[in-house]
Amino acid sequence: QVQVVESGGGLVQAGGSLRLSCAASGITFSIYHMCWFRQSPGKQREFVAGISTSGSTNYADSVKGRFTISRDNAKNVVYLQMNSLKPEDTAVYYCNRKLTATGTRASGSWGQGTQVTVSS
Repeated sequence: QVQVVESGGGLVQAGGSLRLSCAASGITFSIYHMCWFRQSPGKQREFVAGISTSGSTNYADSVKGRFTISRDNAKNVVYLQMNSLKPEDTAVYYCNRKLTATGTRASGSWGQGTQVTVSS
């Protein structure tokens, strides 16, 4: 059974940084594209960043130049480095498998997520 566990969230001031981690188990991690989504209260879950099996990345326009997604196949972990955080980045962040290399759709069950709160 596939399981993902997100961690690394917290409270940070605007302009600060956080690094989120997502540990995956129950899958052959290296053969899956992976992604991060986020959900704010009252809003739909939205795509943030994705990374393919070959390491190519794609980002939502709202985070381009500020966030960086990466993966460590040896550790079955995908990361999201978030810099220059803004209050509008406040959300619960989730990771998941990504359906295609260049797309923005997730595939699989969602974990518990990790809360990121950015104060102004």
